[in-house]
Amino acid sequence: FSAVSPLPMLWSRWLVLLLCWGATSGEQRSPPPVEPLDFGFVPAAVYDTHAYYEPGSIGILFHMVHAFLYVVQPNSFPKDLIVRVIQQNMGGIKIEDWRKVLLIFLSIWIHYEAGFIVCATVGIVFVVLVPIIATCFCVCRCCENCGGEMHQRQRKNADCHRGFFTASLITISVFIILGVLIAYAANHNVSTQIKSTRRLINTNMRDLKTFANNTPAQIEYLTAQYTTAKNKVLSDLDNIGPLLGGRIHSQLEKEVVPSLDTALRMAGVKVESAIKAMRETKEALETVNTSLELLQDGMGKLQTSISGERASLSNTLSDPACTNGAVSPTCNTIRSTLSQLGVNADYSKLSDVSHALVNINTILRTDLSNIVQKGYASFNDTPKLVKEQTKNIVSGVKGMLDKIGTEITSFSKMFPVEPSLANFTIFLNERQKAIESFYPQIDQMDFYRWIGCVAVLCMVILVLAFNVLGLLCGTCGYDKQATPTTRGCLSNTGGNLLMAGVGFSFIFAWVLMAIVTSLFVAGGNIEKMICEPLANRQLFKIIDTPFLVHPEKKNFLPGMLFQNPNIDLTLGSMYRECYENNGLYHALQLETMFNINSFLNRTVYNRDLAKVFEGVQVDLQNVTLLEQAGRDNLINFANSGIGNIDYDAYLTEVNKGVTLVDLLSFATDLEAQADQLPRGALENALRGHASSIRLIHREQVVPMEQAMSTLSQSIKKLQRTSNDLPVKVTNVLSAIDAAEYLITHNASHVVKQETKSYVQSLVGYFRQYTEWVKNSLTAEVAQCKPISNIVDSMEIVACSFIIDSVNTFWFGLGGCCILLIPSIIFSVKLAKYYRRMDTEDVFEDGQESWN
Repeated sequence: FSAVSPLPMLWSRWLVLLLCWGATSGEQRSPPPVEPLDFGFVPAAVYDTHAYYEPGSIGILFHMVHAFLYVVQPNSFPKDLIVRVIQQNMGGIKIEDWRKVLLIFLSIWIHYEAGFIVCATVGIVFVVLVPIIATCFCVCRCCENCGGEMHQRQRKNADCHRGFFTASLITISVFIILGVLIAYAANHNVSTQIKSTRRLINTNMRDLKTFANNTPAQIEYLTAQYTTAKNKVLSDLDNIGPLLGGRIHSQLEKEVVPSLDTALRMAGVKVESAIKAMRETKEALETVNTSLELLQDGMGKLQTSISGERASLSNTLSDPACTNGAVSPTCNTIRSTLSQLGVNADYSKLSDVSHALVNINTILRTDLSNIVQKGYASFNDTPKLVKEQTKNIVSGVKGMLDKIGTEITSFSKMFPVEPSLANFTIFLNERQKAIESFYPQIDQMDFYRWIGCVAVLCMVILVLAFNVLGLLCGTCGYDKQATPTTRGCLSNTGGNLLMAGVGFSFIFAWVLMAIVTSLFVAGGNIEKMICEPLANRQLFKIIDTPFLVHPEKKNFLPGMLFQNPNIDLTLGSMYRECYENNGLYHALQLETMFNINSFLNRTVYNRDLAKVFEGVQVDLQNVTLLEQAGRDNLINFANSGIGNIDYDAYLTEVNKGVTLVDLLSFATDLEAQADQLPRGALENALRGHASSIRLIHREQVVPMEQAMSTLSQSIKKLQRTSNDLPVKVTNVLSAIDAAEYLITHNASHVVKQETKSYVQSLVGYFRQYTEWVKNSLTAEVAQCKPISNIVDSMEIVACSFIIDSVNTFWFGLGGCCILLIPSIIFSVKLAKYYRRMDTEDVFEDGQESWN
């Protein structure tokens, strides 16, 4: 194959490399997205407690009390003051500084409690003065002063005064009744809500048990889902051939094959075209060989036939009849054309093509198409090649993943979570039984409390009863015509009842006010100092104040729980996380104590596993697009000998006519000459020769002309094939060499890129697992809603159920106490108009006027 130059091969190879470099460097592919894994849902805990209280219609009264307390105490919660007190107390104060600090704190505290101090002072003054005033009033009445004299002066507007006093007393009594109803509603609400407290206690206990029972199952579910990621990784490793090998093959097919096809198109032929050319060459050689034999054989026969016909025609022209003067010119003309009857081409001198045909037949015995298909199959078997080269890695990774799964399971068993929670459940059951054992005592105490509050209200009701009965008796028994000394028994009874109400008012008012003042100071301060700060989480801010209990301990809660006060954990943040039903791991910031991400990163995807994955390498050195037998076959085809055929000689002979003269024209001319002769034997003989010549043309010349045409076409095809055959074969081999070189050497970037993407997809499964575990621990595992529910339930029970009701009770009772003062005044005034007097006024003119 010496005719093949190395320069076209080198040029074609570099052309392919350049095209592939342009295709790969111009596009930076992003790795394919990792398939999302379905880890299912963590078994959710359903909590029953709804820590929300809607007081209903009594809520209006609660709002009124809150508004009153805001008027009494509009100052904001003294958070800074409390913090300073705690810090000073915890830090220790020298004795000589204690008085100064105490005075400062006391002044600030008095400013904050100014409203309560004023109201409490008023209550105390009321409690002190009412008995004194009552005593003085009684002594004064006994001395017939302060309205104690049984004499009524007559005035013209007496009816107007009586009506005003009556209306005022009725109005005051109505408001006192409202105060009693408010106090009774608050008293009854306490008893009602204590029964609801049992429901809250039971649901909170049940939620804590649910929390304790579900947490181990949730943790077990997290560890079990490692199997999902592991199985996916194992599945991808088992299918590493189709996955990694398929990706490599796909990328090489997109990057190498187009470049190879481009080079082959530029070369003008493909391997399949070469195979087709071999077959067409064989067919052309067979046609040339057959046509040549046919022409050589037919030329001999034609030579004999024409020679015989020429001799026979010459004998006919030698007939004596041609000597006749009229016929002689015609015969001489015909005789002069006899030399044209002869063959023109000589095919015996043409070289034989049987040697080239033998070579082609030998070449075609090798199935070049099958060899090419094997080459492409070798390239298409990249997935199988990858699987074979990585089978040791796959088996090693399987063992490591099983070991990692065992480590995760063992680690989850290392902490006594389940036994601790089981003990916690037992503790809850014991506490619940202990709490339930107090229910009868609580009910009994609540009954006594209810009786006591009703007894207190009955004091007011007794005064109201005297007022109402006095008004009824006085109003019904009053007679305008009767004089003060002649008033009826019913009217007198009404006046006495009113005075009885005044007496009981003096007896009970100071006691009731003492109760109101005590409840007001206690309940009001609890509401302002505990309930409101608890509702707006100001108490949490106090507890969360840095360095509250010790100058070197930053945070109180982590110091108490974990003995590590430097953890950035606050009671407020823990409450918020639990209120949102997040996991206890996130709420308590347990990642500062134990970072699950670090553990999973060390365990799930450790260095040993990373080294194994980094060891995934693919070698494409054994990929062969065309075996040596195929190369030899192409080279032998180029050296088959079709280039040694003397195509010029062939074309020269086939371009000649079969005969020197067209036999049909010669026969026609011969018949025309015969027509000029007289009828007779000579004319008939010449016509016979014309017919014979036509027969020779039809039976011998026409087949030879067809064979010559076929031979001409085949020779021309062989000539075209032989002219560019070495160049085409060279280009085909060069392109294949360049593609093989690209696959085995310059396609390493594709292999590395796809291998990296494949390893990233495997690592991505583990990252999905670790992220899922982190998110599950944050939001789904050990959801601490019961903790916030306990805080909210305590706030509801202590503040909404008890304190709001207590405050509403003293609010209503206090209103009654205040209204007893005007009730006493108007009752005393009105009783004067109903009671029977001892004396009456007498006018000087001797006439009495009773109004």
